[in-house]
Amino acid sequence: MITLLHVSDVHFGPPYHPEVGDAVQRFAARLMPTAVVASGDFTQRAREEQFRDARAFLDRFPPVPVVVTPGNHDVPLYRVAERVLSPYALYRRYISEALDTVTDLQGARIVALNSTAPLRHTVNGHIGRDQLEYARAAFAGMPDEALRIVVAHHHFAPPPDFEGGDVMGGAKRALDAFTAMKVDLIMGGHLHRAYIGNSLDVYAGEDREHGIVIAQSGTSTSRRGRAREVEKNTFNVVRLDRQTIQVTHHMYFEDVGDFVPTSSHRFFRRGRPPLGADTAAAEAILAGAPNERPNGDLRLSS
Repeated sequence: MITLLHVSDVHFGPPYHPEVGDAVQRFAARLMPTAVVASGDFTQRAREEQFRDARAFLDRFPPVPVVVTPGNHDVPLYRVAERVLSPYALYRRYISEALDTVTDLQGARIVALNSTAPLRHTVNGHIGRDQLEYARAAFAGMPDEALRIVVAHHHFAPPPDFEGGDVMGGAKRALDAFTAMKVDLIMGGHLHRAYIGNSLDVYAGEDREHGIVIAQSGTSTSRRGRAREVEKNTFNVVRLDRQTIQVTHHMYFEDVGDFVPTSSHRFFRRGRPPLGADTAAAEAILAGAPNERPNGDLRLSS
């Protein structure tokens, strides 16, 4: 079993919520995930002091791999010369020298792709053909049972209730490519409103049977939540095994001073039960979600 803590859009600077950030760290210490995924927008205005604070925040997580990717707020917006000539200088100094990365866990590979485009696609982002080739090469030759995960800041599929959620350019092309690569899960942020679903919810694609699970995190520590998550903070806990992917959505509540689970979603990998499984066997697999005790005394099963 692989457990991922998925946070996003922490936005160090004026929107950052220190007490919520502390709650994220306490939760992570209890959970002890296999890895942490932080899907971009570490800062509000890409200033050095904001990157320095974001780096300190990342360093507080348990000693496990931390997968990162830039967000559009991590690129200077109003410092035009810097945006044109060296848009990632501070990100590279404080967060990660590499913009596209591969992280190996036991039984899984995570490919993080930089979806920011500082000059042409400032808001909605873009994934280029060269990045799809990078992902294809990274996943090539992996055993079929190995889990394949893609992380990007911008979203490939819109949430169902957010009219402002235009997807990035080339999203359908990317989803077709990822499906052909047998990607199991796509993780992202950007919208400040969580969405957990399947690529087939929004795009039938070239392969109409094998969808990709999509887990979007809301803003985990800022005051900039949107749609149904206005002024709310959320993250996801993702548990994966060889047959299923379970995404549990967590929200911060001030009256308890902590994140608690509010919904749980369980999917078969690649959109279908194992070959040979009858209806009863498939239902039994979906009913087998492990109990969660994120706060010591809470328990949730799907």
